[in-house]
Amino acid sequence: MDLIIQLLILMPIGFFFGRAAERKHIKSLEEREKACEGFFVSDLRTFPGISDASREPKMLTGEVTIASDYYKRFAGGLRNFFGGEMKSYVSLMSRARREATLRIIEEARAEGYNAVCNLRLDSADIGGSATTNKASVMVSILASATAYNTNDQAQ
Repeated sequence: MDLIIQLLILMPIGFFFGRAAERKHIKSLEEREKACEGFFVSDLRTFPGISDASREPKMLTGEVTIASDYYKRFAGGLRNFFGGEMKSYVSLMSRARREATLRIIEEARAEGYNAVCNLRLDSADIGGSATTNKASVMVSILASATAYNTNDQAQ
């Protein structure tokens, strides 16, 4: 009886509401990325050029944790059984990376910086294969970077 309830009620609810939330988040990411166009972001250790000596660089961090919906967990379980790429979880990772990076850029802009270098993204397995309770799958990304103020000639 529990399997029937899961398949007939929870799966469609998870699919439609999870998909709607994901689309809303992706649309928000696209709008915020468009607003940040032209902002210099690099994984180089320092800014490649002349830094503005009047302003000290500053380390920034951004952390994001995104949970999967019921449908993604079910589809991931099937893919795990049969093998292959778990595309539903790839979407979670991509959204989390984009969100963490945007948080760093937005914080840097708010503090008056115009470049971010040494961008590093670290991930953590929360509720996934590293734990014994697989009730939920969550992706956690920690982003760190150094914010710089650059001269106009360097850009």
